[in-house]
Amino acid sequence: MSMMAFPLFLLTACLVSSCVGGAFFAGPLHPEMSNGTFHHYFVPDGNYEENDDPEKCQMLFKMTDNRKCTLDEDQDSVIRDDFIIIKRHIEDAARVLEGIGKSISFDLDGEDSYGKYLRRETTQISEAFSNSEKSLLELEVKFKQSQENELKEEHKISDDFLGMIVHTRDVLKETLDISLGLKDKHELLSLIIRSHGTRLSRLKNEYMKV
Repeated sequence: MSMMAFPLFLLTACLVSSCVGGAFFAGPLHPEMSNGTFHHYFVPDGNYEENDDPEKCQMLFKMTDNRKCTLDEDQDSVIRDDFIIIKRHIEDAARVLEGIGKSISFDLDGEDSYGKYLRRETTQISEAFSNSEKSLLELEVKFKQSQENELKEEHKISDDFLGMIVHTRDVLKETLDISLGLKDKHELLSLIIRSHGTRLSRLKNEYMKV
């Protein structure tokens, strides 16, 4: 192998070994170099096809940060800034607690504690329920009385109607009896009249003969 061919062979071997996946990328990771993961698929010919083996084209990125810390921070200033931040947080929390306390005082409606407030509200609710129950009982009593009165009225109307029917039947029976009696008397009067007529005819004939 000549001296000119050896560097070319060494360069080709390095490229092949990096394509197989044994190489690491050391340095800052730029956005265009990653697909959202820590693996980047390198295609040697520039065109990705289904027959390309991802394992042969996978390049693993090794994240390193070689930057030196250029700022020599003062420890006292850092602690002082932390205390200032904590103090602001405490003040904010105190304001929040003060607002909660005002809201609670407004909700308590003059009472000293939630226990007294809840007892008062419970008493008022119990009284309201008692009044409602009393009103319901009165309403039920009135409803029952109304039903009883309606039943009495219905019974009274039924009794009156039945009484009228019975009275009408009695009147009709009495009328029929009177009619039958008048018929008998009419027949008796007819017999009497016919008898008197016969007697008058006979007396008339006897008188004419004399």
